[in-house]
Amino acid sequence: MAVTHVGVCRRESAVTDPLPSGRAIEFIRSSANYQIHELSGSRVRASLSLNEAHHQPFGRVHGGIYAIAVEGVASAGACAAVADRGMYAVGTSNTTDFLRPVTVDRVEVLAEPIFQGRTQQLWQVSITRRRDGKLVARGQLRLQNLPLPDDLREGPSQ
Repeated sequence: MAVTHVGVCRRESAVTDPLPSGRAIEFIRSSANYQIHELSGSRVRASLSLNEAHHQPFGRVHGGIYAIAVEGVASAGACAAVADRGMYAVGTSNTTDFLRPVTVDRVEVLAEPIFQGRTQQLWQVSITRRRDGKLVARGQLRLQNLPLPDDLREGPSQ
């Protein structure tokens, strides 16, 4: 699936490009070889390669990297879940727990909804090391569903 600039999903390929973001987020995505492998309104699976570029001063991956992954992956799924209603979703609360230290590793990020309602959603996210499947971080993202602005809705003229 591919994602348009407003979060609408279309099936096109096995790896999906994430929605465009600011320079800081794009740097993290690029330096971590961030890839979305599966994207739907009921499940998102992505991967990151974490290394020294993501370290805090004590040589471990900075917890903010995990919080950004939780927000990005769950937001993509939440937007996909409401796209057919002309809506998108924005995060309102991100709680991320850091469970195991990582220095250099490939991790998988898996997001699935806990609740999907008319006005809000709640998603759970797990981040595991690929080499042994151990959980390194987990998070939960609450989102608000909002109508797309008229100038961003896809229509026949676009």
